[in-house]
Amino acid sequence: MRNPISAIAAALVLVGALNWGLVAIAEFDLVAWIFGEEFGTTSAASRIVYGLVGIAAVYGIAALLASRRHTSAHEAPAAVH
Repeated sequence: MRNPISAIAAALVLVGALNWGLVAIAEFDLVAWIFGEEFGTTSAASRIVYGLVGIAAVYGIAALLASRRHTSAHEAPAAVH
Protein backbone atom coordinates (compact mmCIF):
# COMPACT_ATOMS: atom_id res chain seq x y z
CA MET A 1 0.00 0.00 0.00
CA ARG A 2 1.23 3.48 -0.82
CA ASN A 3 2.41 5.79 1.93
CA PRO A 4 -0.27 8.50 2.54
CA ILE A 5 2.37 11.24 2.46
CA SER A 6 3.58 9.98 -0.92
CA ALA A 7 0.00 10.01 -2.22
CA ILE A 8 -0.55 13.58 -0.99
CA ALA A 9 2.78 14.70 -2.46
CA ALA A 10 1.90 13.09 -5.81
CA ALA A 11 -1.49 14.82 -5.85
CA LEU A 12 0.12 18.19 -5.09
CA VAL A 13 2.71 17.72 -7.84
CA LEU A 14 -0.11 16.91 -10.27
CA VAL A 15 -1.97 20.07 -9.21
CA GLY A 16 1.20 22.08 -9.82
CA ALA A 17 1.79 20.46 -13.20
CA LEU A 18 -1.82 21.06 -14.23
CA ASN A 19 -1.59 24.68 -13.13
CA TRP A 20 1.62 25.28 -15.10
CA GLY A 21 0.12 23.58 -18.14
CA LEU A 22 -2.91 25.85 -17.95
CA VAL A 23 -0.66 28.91 -17.55
CA ALA A 24 1.31 27.91 -20.66
CA ILE A 25 -1.64 26.95 -22.85
CA ALA A 26 -4.42 29.29 -21.76
CA GLU A 27 -2.76 31.97 -19.59
CA PHE A 28 -5.05 30.75 -16.79
CA ASP A 29 -3.80 30.34 -13.22
CA LEU A 30 -6.08 27.75 -11.60
CA VAL A 31 -4.76 28.36 -8.07
CA ALA A 32 -5.26 32.13 -8.37
CA TRP A 33 -8.76 31.55 -9.77
CA ILE A 34 -9.69 29.23 -6.88
CA PHE A 35 -8.75 31.96 -4.41
CA GLY A 36 -10.51 34.71 -6.41
CA GLU A 37 -7.32 36.39 -7.56
CA GLU A 38 -6.32 37.85 -10.88
CA PHE A 39 -3.75 36.08 -13.04
CA GLY A 40 -0.27 36.73 -11.69
CA THR A 41 -1.34 37.88 -8.22
CA THR A 42 -0.95 35.97 -4.99
CA SER A 43 -2.39 35.92 -1.52
CA ALA A 44 -1.26 34.16 1.64
CA ALA A 45 -3.54 31.22 0.77
CA SER A 46 -2.26 30.80 -2.79
CA ARG A 47 1.37 31.14 -1.61
CA ILE A 48 0.72 28.32 0.86
CA VAL A 49 -0.58 26.14 -1.98
CA TYR A 50 2.40 27.03 -4.18
CA GLY A 51 4.74 26.32 -1.27
CA LEU A 52 3.14 22.93 -0.60
CA VAL A 53 3.49 22.05 -4.28
CA GLY A 54 7.17 22.96 -4.12
CA ILE A 55 7.73 20.91 -0.96
CA ALA A 56 5.90 17.99 -2.59
CA ALA A 57 8.24 18.23 -5.58
CA VAL A 58 11.31 18.16 -3.32
CA TYR A 59 9.83 15.17 -1.47
CA GLY A 60 9.22 13.42 -4.80
CA ILE A 61 12.78 14.03 -5.97
CA ALA A 62 14.14 12.69 -2.67
CA ALA A 63 11.89 9.61 -2.94
CA LEU A 64 13.07 8.94 -6.50
CA LEU A 65 16.71 9.26 -5.52
CA ALA A 66 16.20 6.97 -2.52
CA SER A 67 14.43 4.46 -4.73
CA ARG A 68 17.30 4.51 -7.24
CA ARG A 69 19.86 3.98 -4.47
CA HIS A 70 17.79 1.12 -3.04
CA THR A 71 17.41 -0.51 -6.49
CA SER A 72 21.11 -0.07 -7.35
CA ALA A 73 22.17 -1.64 -4.07
CA HIS A 74 20.12 -4.78 -4.78
CA GLU A 75 21.15 -5.29 -8.41
CA ALA A 76 23.59 -8.07 -9.14
CA PRO A 77 26.97 -6.95 -10.43
CA ALA A 78 27.51 -7.40 -14.15
CA ALA A 79 29.34 -10.56 -15.14
CA VAL A 80 32.92 -10.03 -16.26
CA HIS A 81 34.00 -12.06 -19.28
